[in-house]
Amino acid sequence: MDKSELLKRKQEWLEKIKKEGKLRDPTEDHKIGLIALQNKIRREILKFIGIGSKRTFGEIKEMFRLSDTQAKMHLDLLEQALFVESFDENGKKCYALTPRGKAYLENVEWR
Repeated sequence: MDKSELLKRKQEWLEKIKKEGKLRDPTEDHKIGLIALQNKIRREILKFIGIGSKRTFGEIKEMFRLSDTQAKMHLDLLEQALFVESFDENGKKCYALTPRGKAYLENVEWR
């Protein structure tokens, strides 16, 4: 995918979150993003979902040995921070990275 296509997709995503009322002021947005990324499990969840992929709630819960409550808490925070978005597919809740989540993975050095 070329740079202009990536920019177009990012703009479409920004318009979508704006319409949904999820766009906040930059200070609050930055704060929530930092809180989300402070936790190693949440960073690992982003890596597990991966770029161009999706994972179900059950897959994430099982991979990290989380209870329903723990998995929901981590995924809700990642969603609030706009790193992932959820959707239903075949009756299962799934998660995929947003452009922000993809940018995070592309720019982080995994050790």
